[in-house]
Amino acid sequence: MIPKLYHQMIDAIGDGTGLPDIILHIHAGMALLMIARLVTRRSFGTFIPWWVVVAGEAFNEIMDRLNFGSWRWEDTSLDIINTLLWPTVICLGVRLRPMIAQRTKAEPVAIEIGAGETAAVEPV
Repeated sequence: MIPKLYHQMIDAIGDGTGLPDIILHIHAGMALLMIARLVTRRSFGTFIPWWVVVAGEAFNEIMDRLNFGSWRWEDTSLDIINTLLWPTVICLGVRLRPMIAQRTKAEPVAIEIGAGETAAVEPV
């Protein structure tokens, strides 16, 4: 009963917006990521908001499985990819940013400015 009502609600959202299922999954993944970030107050780099998206997508696919009576692997795998792609890219980017910045940071260079004086210059 509940899976059928859930599926009817999802269909109503799709019909009401006129957006295809693929786009709705992308929007849902990004919305869940942002809501989880705001509610938990945790950085994307902690992957906690990402896990909320994973849990939301797992719930959605389990409800689909219960509604249809079997896994529809082609549809399920595309739904998972579309929901998790950009949240994964964002979380990895935030997580890797300090490491990349640290690798590109150079040490100050001492240059002679005349009469035996030196100055430290930050590289550009």
